[in-house]
Amino acid sequence: MTNGAAGAGADSDEAEAWHERLGWAFGLIADDPAEREAALARLDWARRNAWAALDRYNELWHLTRSLGPEEQYQEAAFKRAREVYADMRGQTLPEGLWGGQGAGGPCLPYALLFLEWEARFPREWTEHAKAWGTKQSLIRSMAVADHDQPTRAKLIDLVEIVVQRAHRCKDREYARVARAVDGEDLRHRLSTAVTSDNPWARLHAGYVLWLLDHPEVPNTRPVWRAWVTETAGSSLAPAISSGLPSPITPGVPGRGAQHDGP
Repeated sequence: MTNGAAGAGADSDEAEAWHERLGWAFGLIADDPAEREAALARLDWARRNAWAALDRYNELWHLTRSLGPEEQYQEAAFKRAREVYADMRGQTLPEGLWGGQGAGGPCLPYALLFLEWEARFPREWTEHAKAWGTKQSLIRSMAVADHDQPTRAKLIDLVEIVVQRAHRCKDREYARVARAVDGEDLRHRLSTAVTSDNPWARLHAGYVLWLLDHPEVPNTRPVWRAWVTETAGSSLAPAISSGLPSPITPGVPGRGAQHDGP
């Protein structure tokens, strides 16, 4: 077998291992509510088993901690408990993504799945797998320019979804992705959002378009607030002055407590 063939075989084996652990999770983004409900039940089952395996691991750790490190890790029951816990944790979200390569490799479909789940079904995601740090890390790992076309298309879809809603924690990171996948398709969708009846879309899409036109400008909260101030008298004014929560007063009850900008 050539080295290339061996590498392809290893990639195939790893992809199959990921599918065995998390293939069920695609049900979380299914259009059929019954299929999503079944996937949520599967996630809860895996999490309960992971917790039980962790309890067993901790119990055996206490029983064997008097041994030397080498003896402890070779002790059969302790070693098995550690393996069982690692296996069960790998079947949960977001834990099953930790340590994977979010921007490439067999982990990529599941990283995109996790982000799409949060974007399309934020209430279910928040209830069952809320992990803002994981969301931020995965988005940042996606902000590269060398994706294949299907991945670029999925990321453009995610940017389009996110700019049309009230800000959620770490949504601002999607500006990195927009810059990485900048192109005619993305700009067309953002331009359409700017002229829509959705005030959040007009506000957020307008800001992202402005960032795309000014690649030298960092996407920081001061930049966002300055942009909002400067556009307050423009066609985006209804999005700012309407009864919606203010995008520039995060933390004020009733006025955009989560909103720190795209």
